[in-house]
Amino acid sequence: MKSNVVTLIFLGLLALTSCNSEPSLQKYFVENSEKKNFIALDISPGILNIDQTKLSTEQAEALNSFDKMNILAFKANDKNQTEFEAERVKIKGILKSPKYQELMKVGSGKDGATISFVGTDEDIEEFVIFANRKENGFAVIRVLGKNMNPNNIMILMSVLQNSKINMEQLKPLEKLLEK
Repeated sequence: MKSNVVTLIFLGLLALTSCNSEPSLQKYFVENSEKKNFIALDISPGILNIDQTKLSTEQAEALNSFDKMNILAFKANDKNQTEFEAERVKIKGILKSPKYQELMKVGSGKDGATISFVGTDEDIEEFVIFANRKENGFAVIRVLGKNMNPNNIMILMSVLQNSKINMEQLKPLEKLLEK
């Protein structure tokens, strides 16, 4: 009986210490995807409509390293500027975690974008693009994959130029661009 109680206490402590209460982008996406000022999209590689038989080995490898893209956008307006600023600060706080390595920063002040990644230079698990503009809102884009690297991303960008993107999947983002 005594050993059962000790085992239960040990398992309870283990469960409590293994739970990570640290904020993460994944948690942020889940918590906000259904809220009224947010637009959430999950995009698969299928959106690109690419004939893989016409790709070089390098292009096919780059495309195969890409699993999916999650987009969460906040539509700002005159009435929700306080919420916009609070949410923007939350995301910036998450991206300051040592887990995210900043690759590039564009713009200044409250308008601009950053590109960060999770992983190592040769084995990137996730690229994160965070772009914000006070008049429109912000968007956080998570590009998830396996064995991605900066070269794969550049190759993927060139493949995107020749793709026939299914614009129907991107329709919800039009709301963000409307004034």
